[in-house]
Amino acid sequence: MDTEPVADPDPHGPAEGLPAVAPRLRELRRLAGLTLEAAARRAELSPAHLSRLETGHRQPSLPVLLGLARIYGTTVSELLGELPPAQNPVIRGGGAGAVRADGWTYWPAGGSGRGMQALRVHVPHGGPGPQDELVRVHPGEEWLYVLKGRLRLFLGEAEHLLEAGDSAHYDSHTPHRIGAADPGGADFLFVHTLLQSAASGLCLGGPATVR
Repeated sequence: MDTEPVADPDPHGPAEGLPAVAPRLRELRRLAGLTLEAAARRAELSPAHLSRLETGHRQPSLPVLLGLARIYGTTVSELLGELPPAQNPVIRGGGAGAVRADGWTYWPAGGSGRGMQALRVHVPHGGPGPQDELVRVHPGEEWLYVLKGRLRLFLGEAEHLLEAGDSAHYDSHTPHRIGAADPGGADFLFVHTLLQSAASGLCLGGPATVR
């Protein structure tokens, strides 16, 4: 049962400046399944102070907003009730330029800032680059679909040979490595769940440069 201490009376009424924040703070705390006391304890605030924030009698400082966003598993923008700009769901083939890293070439195939990131990738066969021996282990999931050529996928101790039309979906906590099996290289679609990861953080090569 969520018991709410009553905030101390404030003769000046609700504070001005961020009127939309108060109801959002209360709503997100309840969605997180936290009582006022539990949330205040995690945020290192007094229950009375958090109650004042939730009733609009006090304005939260930026450090407080950051702390509450972390506790509630959200962002400061969501706490402030800001809506993200509408994103175009269509990504044209002639849009963003190709990106190269260690001989690999890839193109964005999905929108930015989303829970899944999609790329179209060309990986060359062999070569002196460090990618040939690079093994990755990181949180998330990965999915790939071979468009052209044959792809070598190493998962743990197992090696898989994927041909055009084959796909793979795996937990990226499993040590993994990708390479081309044919002299002409391989093309594939690649989707991962590393939100806003830089190109150099993927299993697709080292520091990237835009061509």
